Amino acid sequence: MGRARIPIPRERITDFCRRNQVRSLALFGSVLRADFRSDSDVDLLVEFEPNARIGFLALGRMQRELTALLERPVDLVPKDGLKPLIRQEVLNSTEVIYAR
Repeated sequence: MGRARIPIPRERITDFCRRNQVRSLALFGSVLRADFRSDSDVDLLVEFEPNARIGFLALGRMQRELTALLERPVDLVPKDGLKPLIRQEVLNSTEVIYAR
């Protein structure tokens, strides 16, 4: 597994995470591999604080904000929403970009 193939604006990501009750945010998928292309989206695994109540609309707003921050399409995946069949594979192949 490689490192991120795009620049990560760490200060802006930290600000985003603090405002949105994010406990951790991690890259996974093609953004960490050699097959990442200019038209690839960025897969982000998000874990929220235990007391956070994040609905579908808030998740969509966060995805749009991260798309603007990273200047490319983002697929924001809640950690607790990972399907059992892929959960361990995803968790073993992340690069954390924010952790509280």
